[in-house]
Amino acid sequence: MLQRFGLNLQYSLSRKTSLKLGKRSLSKETSLRPATSPRFYRPNTEEMRRVFDKFDTNKDGKISKEEYKSAMGVLGQGISAHEANETFRVMDTDKDGFVDFKEFLEVHGSGGGIKSIDIEGAFRAYDLDGDGRISAELWEVMRSLGEKCSLEACKRMVGAVDADGDGCVNMDEFMNMMTRTMKPC
Repeated sequence: MLQRFGLNLQYSLSRKTSLKLGKRSLSKETSLRPATSPRFYRPNTEEMRRVFDKFDTNKDGKISKEEYKSAMGVLGQGISAHEANETFRVMDTDKDGFVDFKEFLEVHGSGGGIKSIDIEGAFRAYDLDGDGRISAELWEVMRSLGEKCSLEACKRMVGAVDADGDGCVNMDEFMNMMTRTMKPC
């Protein structure tokens, strides 16, 4: 379950440069951090396969524009037809109208991988009340992603990541969880 939590977050990062977070701003914890250039992390192939399979809802081995738009909508990042077309223009290198796993990997492997600032953006998307901590509010987000997990299961996930024992996941704990299976680029 914890691994699925991380994967959902990782694929929500995707290659989108900014997450639509409404009016939420940085938490106190992250806004006080010194500005540094973002680090890049490369997800492993096995994780990327699971992410790809989440997008490929009809299990035909390729992602259609419709599947992509649907997945982005579930992630709370609804995109327009124009945005989907632009994304596919870049991702669909063989121009067959679909993104296969090889193309998916190429896109996510180019540009240095996933930026730490995008992981911070994902943290803010899961921090529904904007207090700089993820707690049982994770349950609401997981449900919106179509995951069937109980409130108790979400509390266990939070507990598994909560290194300081405060019952919540802060930015540092989140970053550690998100990057522990990735290699810095």
